[in-house]
Formats: sequence, structure tokens, C-alpha cells
Amino acid sequence: MGWELFSPKALEFYGKINFMKGGLVYADLLNTVSTKYREEILTPAHGFGLEGVLQERSQDLFGIVEGVDYQRWDPAVDPFIPASYSGEELAGKKVCRQALIEFFDLDLPEGRPLLGMTTRLCQRKGIDLVENILDDLMRLNVGFVLQGTGEERHQYLLQEISRRHPGRIGLFIGYREDLAHQIIAGTDIFLMPSQYEPCGLDQLYCLRYGTVPVVRATGGLDETIAAYDPQTGQGSGFKFSGYTPAEFLGAVQQALSLYEDQEAWRRLIQNNMKLNFSWDLVAPKYVDLYHKALEKRRQLIVG
Repeated sequence: MGWELFSPKALEFYGKINFMKGGLVYADLLNTVSTKYREEILTPAHGFGLEGVLQERSQDLFGIVEGVDYQRWDPAVDPFIPASYSGEELAGKKVCRQALIEFFDLDLPEGRPLLGMTTRLCQRKGIDLVENILDDLMRLNVGFVLQGTGEERHQYLLQEISRRHPGRIGLFIGYREDLAHQIIAGTDIFLMPSQYEPCGLDQLYCLRYGTVPVVRATGGLDETIAAYDPQTGQGSGFKFSGYTPAEFLGAVQQALSLYEDQEAWRRLIQNNMKLNFSWDLVAPKYVDLYHKALEKRRQLIVG
């Protein structure tokens, strides 16, 4: 590479070379995995120093929400879960829940909700918020299961908290694909308190599996989950905005309150299971974006 690339208009970034910047500068078009995240990366909070480059190329910057492969993520055909089910016939979800309780050796009273997560143990995923509210959650007489791996400090703290609540918290340090499916199928409420999240897929899987997501209103989580309104029954989950334990706990408590009304809860999960985030809907948007890139390249050549 020639020295002409070592400039603020090319690869130079605070006296070093940044190849991500190079990609942003020289790509025909740019795309990220949700329109909300597209907006966020134009700001210093989420641009990580590259927001200026992205702002310069904002006319070429797009956002397309990711799709779900329903051949792999559908409780009616999922080979990883102990019982299949659908929105019309939910009995299998109770079987999945009981199998999950037995796997983690929990002692959860009948009729009490089971919360879950599969996540990386790092602040970006909001695990510090989880650690801050777990003791409070246990006082609400719920169960909690988590599969994850990441920073050791979070592993140790979660293990310490779980020892304070035997039979109520189940931890699996590591990752198994079958367990990821089983947690989404077997829990009632799924927690995603991410500090930032370009799109997120677990919340989309949860919708199809009749598991209600509680998410932080950031990136794709904000875009794909509509806040539930108890007055109208509209919405697909529960959201909070500020990155604080109090707001997170408040959103979880809203979900738990609705859970007490099993008729309304059933309507919510059945409505969610009808939502469609299939790649069949997403793929044409990528084809259209590719045609835009080709047209831009043709115009450059002609010009």
C-alpha cells in the first residue's frame, strides 16, 4: 500500500491504520443489521470513534433487520426440545419447562414463572444489571436459569449469588446449542438487558417459542420488540430505556404482573408466535441493496 492511504481521508486513524475505517471509506454501500443501530452508530456513544466517517457516508448507510431461519427455530419442528408445540397447542411448552427445571435441579413452586438467558458474560450484554437485581428477583419467588461464558469475574459472582438461592437459580457455564434451544422453549420470560445490541436474534426466537422477552430499548432490540400495553393488549414484550438496575427490575416486574393474568399472558404469547421475521421477507431487501450498489458502481464507471 502506498503512503497516500495513510491519511485522515483513507486508513489513518489517530496515527495508526484502521482497516474497519478503510472498509467504511471504500465500500460502495454500507449496511448494518437494524435501522435503529444505523442511527446509533452515527453518534459518539456507539460510533467508537468512527461516527465521523459514518456521518460522511450516511447517504450510503442502510439498516436491514436480520431474519430468522424457521427451519431451525420453530417449536413445531425443533429436534433439540423435548416436546413440540405451536400457538394453537401449547401443552408441549409445559413439558419443555419441566424438563428445564429438572435439568437445572430447581425447586420452583407450581405456577411461578421461570426466567432465562443465554448470553456472553460481559457488560455489553448487560450481565452487570442481572447481577444487581438477582437477589431482588429471588424475593419475587421466581426461578432463573442462565447459560453463558465470558469474563471470569462474572462467572464467580453469578455462582456466588446462586449459592445464596439454592433450587432457584440454575447456571451452566459454557455453551451448548441444544441447551440454547431448550432455554428459549422452556422459560416463560427471557432477559436481554444489553448495553448495546446491533440486532439480536434471541428475542426473535423467543417470539416464535412463546417466551416473552424483556429487553433494553437499544438497537435491534428496540426495533423488533414493541412495548406491551395492558390497556390494548398490543405489543410483544417489555422494555426499559436507561441502563440502570432499577429500570431493568421495573420492566421485569411489569412482565411478572402480566404473568399473574394467565388469560392475558396466553393471548400475548399466541400473538407473538404468529409474528414473522423470516428470511423470506428479509432476503429481497438485501437483493435490492445489492442492485443499488451495482447501479452506483455503473454510474461511477460511466462518470
